[in-house]
Amino acid sequence: MEHKFHFDCNLVPREMKVLLELIKDSNDELINQSKNEWFADIDWDYFFKLAIHHRIYPLVYLKLKKAASNLIPPHILQSLQAEYKKNTYQMLHLSGEMEQLSRLFTTNQIHSLFLKGPVIANDLYGDISMRTSKDLDILIAEADLAKAEKALLKAGYQKEEESTVLNERKWRHHHIVYFNPNKKIQIEIHWALHPRPMKEPKFEELWKRKQLSTLTNYPVAFLGKEDLFLYLIAHGARHGWFRLRWLKDIDQMFRHEICYKRVNYFIKKYHYQHLVGQALLLASSLLNSSINPNFNHFLQNKRSLEFAQKSIFYIQEIREIHGGISDEVLIYHKQYLSSLKSMRQKIFSIIIYFYPNSLDEATLALPKKLYFLYFPLRPFLWTWRKFRFKRRQ
Repeated sequence: MEHKFHFDCNLVPREMKVLLELIKDSNDELINQSKNEWFADIDWDYFFKLAIHHRIYPLVYLKLKKAASNLIPPHILQSLQAEYKKNTYQMLHLSGEMEQLSRLFTTNQIHSLFLKGPVIANDLYGDISMRTSKDLDILIAEADLAKAEKALLKAGYQKEEESTVLNERKWRHHHIVYFNPNKKIQIEIHWALHPRPMKEPKFEELWKRKQLSTLTNYPVAFLGKEDLFLYLIAHGARHGWFRLRWLKDIDQMFRHEICYKRVNYFIKKYHYQHLVGQALLLASSLLNSSINPNFNHFLQNKRSLEFAQKSIFYIQEIREIHGGISDEVLIYHKQYLSSLKSMRQKIFSIIIYFYPNSLDEATLALPKKLYFLYFPLRPFLWTWRKFRFKRRQ
């Protein structure tokens, strides 16, 4: 089915066009025919930065090494090779820790589902070196958080500092960060797939539909195919698809057997129609992904078309949405996230916004027995912080 979204190649630099061609599946013959034209007038340093930013350098390195190594500046190919090797060691390191953590949680009678990392690289690509990961994301039931923390601290992990104001963590966040200084490994313990107010299945449902990885000797559980498909889509959409790696994951999932009847049921139940449509439009337009006919109706969704176009802002050049971002990106991303929400979700988000946080505690320290006063005081504390910030400028 023809859709109305068309990716304008004029919106992206030449280096990005080449990257997109390199990560498309089964296009070696096309690369051999077009590589002289593609690689003319390339800013190779920027090309390298793009590959690193989008976390697709393993795929890019393997493709260039095979199809066009004689046309690439030696220092660029060597740099890509160095990053590829470093990532392979990292993924092996994470694989070993993933197996140990799975054993640790099972020993402590905690069900755990690994969300990304080596288990996903193995499942989607068949080779852990072909996908990057800086940490391990693990989903557990919220009721097991205290038990999991006790086990992790005993195993040498340290907990990231967090606010304890009126259980803010439960309302504003969906994971906690732990770091093992001896192993140099960071993990995120999730009690929800997504931050509020997104709808999602209960942990018990996800556990019943789990898969077991073949990567390790000790069983490691991860999301079932349909749950993984929708999780990766919702995660990518929430981040504006600012890394092509996430879109490539969706492209890889189209090669797996998925129960489309079940997926469609979940999409309607959790109101993911516009998110799924956005991912399908981007994957088909940017990566030539083959869309299953069961999904054709999502390609004509007006909201999906709108969000696919909005995400080009993130993809067309190097843009981060975490840490040290420009005012332009910050404003755009806030508006983008708001547009993804339904009216009910927007109202819920406003309610959450008025929930006290650690900044309120830092602005005005109150004894714990008076923490309830942060609710009526929050608008005044927020205004004071803004006023003080403007005075400093």
